[in-house]
Amino acid sequence: MRITGLIATSLLVAGCSQSIGGQAQRTETSSSTAPLTTSSAPPSPTPPPPDTPIAGVIAFVEAGKPADPAGFHSATRDGTTTELADDVAFTMPSGTGSDATTCMTDAKYSGGALACLVDLADPPPRPQDAYGEWQGGWVDFDGSSVLVGSIHGDPGRFTNGHGPELPYGESLAFGDYRCRADPVGLYCVNYAHQSAVRFSETGIATYACAKQITPPADIGQKFVC
Repeated sequence: MRITGLIATSLLVAGCSQSIGGQAQRTETSSSTAPLTTSSAPPSPTPPPPDTPIAGVIAFVEAGKPADPAGFHSATRDGTTTELADDVAFTMPSGTGSDATTCMTDAKYSGGALACLVDLADPPPRPQDAYGEWQGGWVDFDGSSVLVGSIHGDPGRFTNGHGPELPYGESLAFGDYRCRADPVGLYCVNYAHQSAVRFSETGIATYACAKQITPPADIGQKFVC
């Protein structure tokens, strides 16, 4: 799967792991920040492995250089930039190209929950009872659960393209989330639920979301936090 291909091809459709692996144009911009230093754990100099307690993951993410949220309220597709108002969009430094991990919130339809398109090397297979356009690298993280692979007849929130690049070593705070870009992957924590996820092409690693349950018929894998 390639993200650029997903956006290009999906518009043609009529319908609108531990480790595994549109919205309308708006003109306003705003920013929100998640609380800092909620953990007493010392900052970790290295990316946390999957069995790291949530306090350690939060400390690692918060140790990243804070990025200005004001620069991440737009998305670009084919040279056209759309302002996203309160929503946030960003892309990993592996590029704005076909193999990038790109993420976006969607206040209108999901209450601001985070979704990322990840070029997974081994995405979950399409469930036998799933009908529609299968996107194995679509990952939803609302803090209370992690969904890997789902049905999307169109690119949804990604209709407007991808957000600006979040450089390695920097962290971005928005709503209940803070995310840090690292060469190993993208680490995102949700303060409200004290949970976290690492997004990487090698797989989706969950923290404090260790319980895997039987997913709905149109979801590849589901973890509860």
